[in-house]
Amino acid sequence: MNLDLARKAAAELIGTAFLVAAVVGSGIAATRLSPNAVGLELLENSLITGAALVALILTLQPVSAAFNPVVTLVEAVLGLVRWADAAVLAVAQIVGGVLGAIVANLMFHLDAISMSTHTRSAGNLWLGEVVATFGLILVVFGAIRTGRTQTIAFAVGAYITAAYWFTSSTSFANPAVTIARMFSDTFSGIEPSSVLMFIAMQVVGAGLGCVVVRFLYPHLTETEAS
Repeated sequence: MNLDLARKAAAELIGTAFLVAAVVGSGIAATRLSPNAVGLELLENSLITGAALVALILTLQPVSAAFNPVVTLVEAVLGLVRWADAAVLAVAQIVGGVLGAIVANLMFHLDAISMSTHTRSAGNLWLGEVVATFGLILVVFGAIRTGRTQTIAFAVGAYITAAYWFTSSTSFANPAVTIARMFSDTFSGIEPSSVLMFIAMQVVGAGLGCVVVRFLYPHLTETEAS
């Protein structure tokens, strides 16, 4: 692994770890601060997640800031990263996500690993994941293909905050985050048996998003073409 790829992998690991820590940690805090108020708990969880995304993308974007294997997959499909590099980055994202969940559990005085018992297995939730991931890909790569990368942090943070509410699945939209969230039996957790279909639907959503991005924005930016 060359130094540039190592730096990118480190940025993806760190960024995804902080993202998952924000998702899981704010979920735990929300249930403790606002018990028996699910709407308020979701509001707190979504706002913290969106804010964390903005900060993390702004900070790490000069190195690498996908924090999401399906975003990295689409980058590879569009020729923005090599496939071998994409595989390394995806592994770093998954490892970072799991570490973030463990740290969040420990910060709130829970067992480092507690497998979630929160079942999320239904057709409407799977559709929600397709929609959530499709929208995320459109937001990210719409900005990239039109040369507005400086807007990505704010666009992604705003979109994920909104998608927590308008999708039935509360917008996981990220295989690394989905895998990590099964290691925390808390507000944001997902039962292991529910994970595979969530990831499959995220890949479907990403594929549809990639097709639409190519159709809507057929012209490469100077960065993509180089």
